[in-house]
Amino acid sequence: MSEEKMVELVHAALVKRGVDEEVLAVGEFNPRGHTGGLFVGGLVGDTAAGGLGGAAEGVGMAAGSLAGMRAADAASGLPATMLVGVTASTVYGFAGRRNAEPTQLAFEVAREGLTAKVHQRVNVRVLELIDEDSGSQIELEGNRLPITHTKDVIDELAGADA
Repeated sequence: MSEEKMVELVHAALVKRGVDEEVLAVGEFNPRGHTGGLFVGGLVGDTAAGGLGGAAEGVGMAAGSLAGMRAADAASGLPATMLVGVTASTVYGFAGRRNAEPTQLAFEVAREGLTAKVHQRVNVRVLELIDEDSGSQIELEGNRLPITHTKDVIDELAGADA
């Protein structure tokens, strides 16, 4: 889905909540640990099915991968997939995917007093949104695939050099 369509979806969700600000960037993110949970769960599932043969090991790996992702997502307290939208004043996180209208509002944080840190990993970028006063943080991971537009959100919050 195009970035413009994602921006339209988040803008419409904000308007429904009485917010009529220009949406500067939108990207699809997961809670931090989502991808790691997939790999660890897959290894555990494959090992548990070890010795049973090819098909059983494949099923074990697939089931373990799904369980690992879901466990990491549940531990975060955030939806498994989120559309993160940025306006001039606020960062919004909605439950949802890039190809559908966002549903519940998962978080809303003011940009003033917010620090965005980015950590580059092999297959994801980790985005930390840190409240300077309280030290509380929201940790997200964004896929490196261009169709998720996570880079647009990171550039808006942390600068193009992040």
